[in-house]
Formats: sequence, structure tokens, C-alpha cells
Amino acid sequence: MRDSLSPETREALVRAAHAAADAARAPTLRHFRQGIGADDKGAAQGRYDPVTEADREAERAMREILARERPGDGILGEEYGPLGGTSGLTWVIDPIDGTRGYLCGTPTWGVLVAVRDRQGPLFGLIDQPYTGERFEGGLGRARLAGPAGEVALRTARGRRLSEARLLTTFPEIGTPAERAAFDRVAERVRLVRYGMDCYAYALLALGQVDLVIEAGLQPYDVAAPIAVVEAAGGLATDWDGGPAHEGGRLLAAADADLHAAALALLQGA
Repeated sequence: MRDSLSPETREALVRAAHAAADAARAPTLRHFRQGIGADDKGAAQGRYDPVTEADREAERAMREILARERPGDGILGEEYGPLGGTSGLTWVIDPIDGTRGYLCGTPTWGVLVAVRDRQGPLFGLIDQPYTGERFEGGLGRARLAGPAGEVALRTARGRRLSEARLLTTFPEIGTPAERAAFDRVAERVRLVRYGMDCYAYALLALGQVDLVIEAGLQPYDVAAPIAVVEAAGGLATDWDGGPAHEGGRLLAAADADLHAAALALLQGA
């Protein structure tokens, strides 16, 4: 489908994505650092998975925009589930990626908006309302727009694994086996930092870091980051080197050589 999209449709998709991200800014900012409470969606599974009214309000606003601008497209969101469409395109949205960080007042959460076909993401936005930064990638675009103006997104090139900077969200990564695989990479790089949520992928696309490795992800966690990283020249796959847009385990790297080195270690080589 992606090859048959007209220039007008491409522009319409970009406009709709930005409109949806714009709609999420007001509710997420209104509640940020204001002591908002949270419900625990993961209590029955014995894990803490918070959701706030800011998440719900932002997703409702995003869905309203997308239903108006792109009525034939499907929608998959974290808080309100899937909505079928007829166009072959689906919007994959996360109103607050990093709700734990949002509750703690860190500015590394973000609003994620992506549109995909059956092959994967076509275009995505990582929006950080508090810092005013918006990272976009796909459909011929790769840029950051923020308080300092516009900057082209381009991943760093040519760093060896021993020089690499690696980001992830949770120190425990996932299962014990997944943590062991992550540790094989972490032991070989220069620097590891934790707790970054979607902002890690934005920094990778900006050329500030070289690797992001995560596990236990959902489709709405990865669609926009994959689009932005790939548009900036990076690679984003699962830990087997295949497509990652359905979630699970994700390896994002600045270039092919670094991706290959990290992938070999994740696979036990």
C-alpha cells in the first residue's frame, strides 16, 4: 500500500498525525507535576502498571481528531483498544508513553503517534510536550522541531560497540533470560543509562546515543519510535533481526555494523 499513496494522502497523514499530537499536549501538560493520582492496571498480574486521567483524556482527544480527519482508518490505542477501519491504514497511539516517569515528574515521557500499513510504520511522531520537542520521521521527513528551531534527524555513524552509548527503560529489561542477553551487550559498551522511555529513541535519532534495547513492549510502544529511528538512518528490529512493529523485544541501532554487533550478543554469540 505504501508505494501507492498519493502525495495528497501523504500530506493528509502528516497533518493528521500532528493534529493528534497537538490535541494531547493540553491534557498531558495540565496534569504534569500536579500530583495526579493513578489506577493500577497491572495489579492482577502482580506488577505496577499505572494509568492516569491524563492518559485517558489525551487518548480521547487524539481519537476524536483522527476519527474526524481520517474516518476510514483504524485506530489502536493503549487505553481504549482497537477500532477497525476500511482503508488498510491503522493509527497506533500512546497518549503517555512512560506513565511511571510522568508520575515522577521526569521529562522523558512522550506522546506517540504513528500510522502503519501491514508492513509496518509509515510515519511517526515522538512528542515531548513539556520540553516542546517534536521528533518526526517517515514519508520523506526526519526532523526535530523545538524551542531551538528545526534540526534534521540523523543517527550517529561509525562508532564501535566499545564506544557506544546504550539506553533502556527498565534495569530488569524483561525475563531473566532477556536480562542476561541485555547484560552481554551492556558489558561491552562505554555507557548505559536507564529510565528513558520513548525519549531514548528520540535521542538515538538525534545522534546523541547509539543503541536502545528493550523487551516486553506493545505495538503502541514501538510504532512511532521505529518510524523516527528508521527515517533518521538507523535500524530497528526484534532480537532475531526481523520486524518489531508488533512489540515484544526491540533493538534499535544507529547503523548496520553496530546493529549486527549488538544482535550477535543478544543471540548469545
